[in-house]
Amino acid sequence: MNIFSSTHSTIFALATASGRGAVAIMRISGSHTLSILEKLCHSVPKVRQASVRQLWRRGDQDELLDQALVIWFKGPNSYTGEDSAELHLHAGPAVIDAIADVLVCYGARPAQAGEFSKRAFLNGKVDLLQAEGISDLVEAETQAQRRQALEQTEGSLSVIYQGWAQKLREVLAFQEALIDFPDEDLPQEVEENLKDTIHILHQEMKAHLNDAGRGERLRRGLVFAILGAPNAGKSSLLNLLADRDAAIVTEQAGTTRDAIEVRVVLGDVPVTLVDTAGLRETEDLIEAEGIKRAQKIGREADCVLCLTDASVDVSEPEVECDFWIRTKKDLNVSRETLDRNDNKILFISVKTGEGIDLLKQALAEKAKYLTARQGPPPLTRVRHRLGIEECVQHLEEAQRLDWPELRGEELRLAMQSLGRLTGTIGVEDLLDTIFSQFCIGK
Repeated sequence: MNIFSSTHSTIFALATASGRGAVAIMRISGSHTLSILEKLCHSVPKVRQASVRQLWRRGDQDELLDQALVIWFKGPNSYTGEDSAELHLHAGPAVIDAIADVLVCYGARPAQAGEFSKRAFLNGKVDLLQAEGISDLVEAETQAQRRQALEQTEGSLSVIYQGWAQKLREVLAFQEALIDFPDEDLPQEVEENLKDTIHILHQEMKAHLNDAGRGERLRRGLVFAILGAPNAGKSSLLNLLADRDAAIVTEQAGTTRDAIEVRVVLGDVPVTLVDTAGLRETEDLIEAEGIKRAQKIGREADCVLCLTDASVDVSEPEVECDFWIRTKKDLNVSRETLDRNDNKILFISVKTGEGIDLLKQALAEKAKYLTARQGPPPLTRVRHRLGIEECVQHLEEAQRLDWPELRGEELRLAMQSLGRLTGTIGVEDLLDTIFSQFCIGK
């Protein structure tokens, strides 16, 4: 069933987090908003003017529910493009429940996740890319994520894609002219310019895809895997970087059997640190499964930290890694080992804290590098990448074809791929999936 089957009903939801607090904001949107306000308040406030009002349940005996700050937005000058209102309530659970109950009695219904933003999209207030940016802005954990999401919300990606769409429309118009008027002796430059423009668009889109996934990485956060032999100090390092006892640390080898994840911020980038089972030969089935998972995590991680005990003679780490970290530096270590010139090797002691600041700085710089913006606004979702890749494929095919009719069809398909990204063409089947990931009240 389509959760957004009715866009004509009036909806409401809390726009603030649930729980006790000073103020809770209840949002209302839909055609019956004004009539609901007329029942709730003795008088409706002026448009966009915050006013204190008593909120009432009307009946045989009127009941005062709360005294609140009320703001009335007349469509289309509202977030959703519809008549809307905000009720700034006292945030007690009983107050919120009473207001929700009376709103239902007055003809509104609870909103589904993302329904306010979907209505904003359907009413032309934002395109699909901007709506996704709003969702990312709500979920942002760091300032870097906030800046990226805010830029997308303000239309940075939309401007790029709309520019490409405009060029494609112009190319398609020339292509249609070549199809419809083959005997009109159109100038040779028309087809040459058409092919040049297709080639330029194709190159621009390929360059846009060649961003190493930086925008997607920043949006979802990075994964740094901690790998190494048992008792190399993996769990101790995880606890130190997390600033809490997230993993059990004992002298017994093989304590960690499954992956332990901790979310931290490094270089203004959210990073999930993953402590893994120690890599070694074992006949223990549970530990063997943990080692298998550790190897898989290492292959899929954005960055791998390989830990080895500095007091043990190890020539090279057993797995491919970004940083080779020699632990337990406070123990006896030969000068020959310490003097090796390799900037990927870091020596630390969790016990004394030696080398920890240098390690944190190196990890923060790695996180920044993996997510650093280079050039135009980056892609932020797999959906965007797949859409541009599809468009590139159609342009490649258009360049290969000599038949005007077939080339024109590929150009139309490229236009559709771009249209699905911004929501201007054929996205009905995507809307429920996209907007259902939003929080309630947004």
